Amino acid sequence: MAKHKGRAWHGRLLAAALGVTALAAATSVWTAQADTTGGQPQGGDSSAAADAHRVEKVAAEIAHASEAGPRGVNITIDDRPDPVWTPQVLRLLKDEGVQATFCMVGTQAKAYPDLVKKVVADGHRLCNHTVSHDTAMDTKPEAYQSQQILDAERMIIKASGGVRSQYYRAPGGAFTPYSRQLAASHGMRPLGWNVDTKDFEHPGADTMVATVKREIPGGPTVLFHDAGGERSETVAALREVLPWLKEQGYSFSFPVR
Repeated sequence: MAKHKGRAWHGRLLAAALGVTALAAATSVWTAQADTTGGQPQGGDSSAAADAHRVEKVAAEIAHASEAGPRGVNITIDDRPDPVWTPQVLRLLKDEGVQATFCMVGTQAKAYPDLVKKVVADGHRLCNHTVSHDTAMDTKPEAYQSQQILDAERMIIKASGGVRSQYYRAPGGAFTPYSRQLAASHGMRPLGWNVDTKDFEHPGADTMVATVKREIPGGPTVLFHDAGGERSETVAALREVLPWLKEQGYSFSFPVR
């Protein structure tokens, strides 16, 4: 999500997450130490915990490129899952035969585990988008950044039934060298974007489509949202832009890791 978005929704989401983060804060530092020393987190699903430690080495640089090369496009969907809009996005992607990357907020993944499992079952990839989508994360202490990333990852792994996030996207692009290295050490490639549809501003589907057409030559990773308000414009824009990209000879893939 772009950093200059309105903060009202973020404030409400952050407030909703305080109950989770307050309980997690006492164990966050231990978790970071246990994860880096090979210890297992206490409690929870054992298969998810085991899978959490099958870490693939990835680079800490922010990824933009596509696994499909110069003519590849990475569709990325941020901020939930949402019980109203995520199913509509999933249905459209399935109809078009397109796989995408879903950047999930930990509290939302915990609230809607069936949707997380549906995303995985449809062949999409998961991306860690922190516990509470704090766009000021880059101004916070490292312990807080660690808690936001690692606690969200545990929530996502549990909700998905043991599937790890393959990427980490900082809220609003608020990466720090520490958060990038931490995410990479846990197998999550930091993920940026090239084309911001600004759908959170409700510019209209036509404007969003025009933005993609204009900016896609500059980079393959396109940012949409399935949360933060009414998303019918996003669904309409995807319905138009996905076939257009195919007509232009683009293929759909995932960001490099």
